[in-house]
Amino acid sequence: MEKLLEVLKEVKPGVDFENATNLLSGKVIDSIDMTTILTELEDAFDIEIDMEYITPEYFDSAQKMWEMIQELMD
Repeated sequence: MEKLLEVLKEVKPGVDFENATNLLSGKVIDSIDMTTILTELEDAFDIEIDMEYITPEYFDSAQKMWEMIQELMD
């Protein structure tokens, strides 16, 4: 999880990723941030994030992203 938080903070400094629960639906991150986050997560965790995962369900919080990463790494 720490590695995920580091990636997110590099992409969008100043956001409280530990506590935010509406990152995508609340427009805390925009489409450009999202594209960067996707690329960075794929590189950092050696995973491929399919289109089915690119929804607020998976990207509204760091915790949800972490759960998705764990699922994709299995």
